[in-house]
Amino acid sequence: MDTAMRPPANTNGFVAKLLADRHSVPLSIALHLVPGAIIVAVYTFIGAPLVRAMDFPIFMAWAVALVIVLFPLQFFLLWLGKKQTGRFTMKGVVRYHDRPLSRRKVFWLGAACLVWMTVVSLSLLPLDNLVYDWFFTWVDYQGADPAGATYLQGYSQERVLTMLLICAPFTGFTLPLLEEYYFRGFLLPRLPQLGKWAPFFNTFFFSVYHFWAPWTVLSKLVFLYPGIWLAWKKQDIRISIVMHPGSALLMTVVGVIALATGTFPL
Repeated sequence: MDTAMRPPANTNGFVAKLLADRHSVPLSIALHLVPGAIIVAVYTFIGAPLVRAMDFPIFMAWAVALVIVLFPLQFFLLWLGKKQTGRFTMKGVVRYHDRPLSRRKVFWLGAACLVWMTVVSLSLLPLDNLVYDWFFTWVDYQGADPAGATYLQGYSQERVLTMLLICAPFTGFTLPLLEEYYFRGFLLPRLPQLGKWAPFFNTFFFSVYHFWAPWTVLSKLVFLYPGIWLAWKKQDIRISIVMHPGSALLMTVVGVIALATGTFPL
């Protein structure tokens, strides 16, 4: 291990455990899941009441909750970098960031994973419906359903389009990017004891982290795993960044265009 990557001598306790090369399995599970639990709490007590008061589609409440949780999480990674190096940085905190692959390889591998994620996630909607109908009809989030369409129903096209345009820079790219830095750059590299099971572990608990859509865990395992496995295998986070934020951006752009042109009527 590079000496520059070691926690400084005056770092101890929990911070030292976070900056270590290896997280224990219980610690890693907690670090995967606690942000999701906080997101649900923020949605319940801040996001949903705020968005209902504004009379916007409830989808926006989840965007608010994700922003409130994930942006501070990013600053927390920078703070860990300061504890390690003396300056706010992700170097040494976020791994798989040294760009071992050429841009061309990243482009083609990432593009293949992006297409896989987009096509397979849409193809597996019937599976999400089935799991929801069997196990999760008790979930009472407003608008909860596998297709997600009820998050937008009951509002004018103009209001939904306004909401999507406000949320698009966040839900369409920035928030998935922050998730990649945290889950793939910070957590995944610190599971060397799991060997080849590390990417599956990371994919599974990242899927479970989405407590607001537990019926999607199985489908997420299928459409996320290839990109996460490649990011782990090649030690290059850019692959999963092209896949995950890239797919979110593509779906957001297509959705906004479809709504604006009336291709997707409410």
